[in-house]
Amino acid sequence: MRKNKLLTAFIGFALLATLTQCFTKKKNEGEKLYTANCASCHMDDGSGLRGVIPPIAGSDYLVKHRRSLACLIRHGQAGEITVNGQKYNQAMPGVEHLNDGQILNLLNYIQTNFGNKNERYTLVEVKSDLEICPSH
Repeated sequence: MRKNKLLTAFIGFALLATLTQCFTKKKNEGEKLYTANCASCHMDDGSGLRGVIPPIAGSDYLVKHRRSLACLIRHGQAGEITVNGQKYNQAMPGVEHLNDGQILNLLNYIQTNFGNKNERYTLVEVKSDLEICPSH
């Protein structure tokens, strides 16, 4: 009986170690994607560029337009938007080369950083939101 418990514990530990290593390759991916694709306009601290580029930090837009954010990242946006009561009308280019998982990680980074304490996305939610993107 003792051998079975030890064997089960060993197998469990081995599986846990293997799974942990799978996820470490993605560690900080959202932050890296933000730095590479978003920070040049939205700034390192998410503050945006006053009157030109909307802030991500403490942004009400992230909550009010949750279902459209995956599409906004992939395809960009044009036209006037309102963020925290301020109107912005600067086109944002899309990041078409990001896959669904990268968009998920980027969104979750934005939703949980810069003073934001918003609900995290699931991959199922991102995929569903991307399926209903307006055609581009």
